[in-house]
Amino acid sequence: MTDLSVTREGGILRLRLDRPHSLNSASPAMVEGLALALEEAVTDDSVRVVHLTGEGRAFCSGADLAGLDPARVADGSAMVLANRAIRAITTLDKPVLAAVSGPAAGFGCALALACDLVVAHPSASFSLSFTRLGLMPDGATTATVAASIGRARAMRMALLAEKFDATEAYLAGLVTHVTTEDTYDEVVEVLLAKLEAGAPLALAATKKAINAATLPHLEQAMETEHRGQSLLARTKDVVEGVSAFVERRAAVFRGE
Repeated sequence: MTDLSVTREGGILRLRLDRPHSLNSASPAMVEGLALALEEAVTDDSVRVVHLTGEGRAFCSGADLAGLDPARVADGSAMVLANRAIRAITTLDKPVLAAVSGPAAGFGCALALACDLVVAHPSASFSLSFTRLGLMPDGATTATVAASIGRARAMRMALLAEKFDATEAYLAGLVTHVTTEDTYDEVVEVLLAKLEAGAPLALAATKKAINAATLPHLEQAMETEHRGQSLLARTKDVVEGVSAFVERRAAVFRGE
């Protein structure tokens, strides 16, 4: 599958974002493949747990800005695809574990935080870098981040586009586990084995109940993000933000 590696080991479905040359920036093919693999897992009773990770030095550096089509952002089609992947994670009646090493930025951060367990390598970092491009957070992060770390820290992370390292993310409640370099792989495999051996109906009911209690407005958040992002994508500030990012300079926003 293009830009995504899909393998099976017993009851573990392993999904690996596979564009290491661009720090696993999210291409449309990658996001669509991820959503499809998760949707197919719904009816596959042999899948007990999903492992989501990235190839190489990053989990996912966000949208592929080199291949960004502003028209797809403006017309909302990119958001539809992104939300499909997030929805596939949160509604899947099986636990999804994200193993994060290196940056999880923008949409990459959204993918990680939609998962049920997030294991952070010491090199991991988490950032909502959207405002630096003249955009707003999406991928349901306006709901998932606030649900995890509260309104004040969510505002700090989103408005200031601050990066949280692995330890900061753990202490803030953004991720469930942080490891050492030596124990990262072991912790991930131990947790996957425990989930694979768990009672599937109980795990499904637990995930559904916790998400219902903590993310009751998830669909509304995605719709609000969709509308806002589509409008922002038509502004001159976004052109400036993306240009500045590519040119590695500070953006000058004019509110236009």
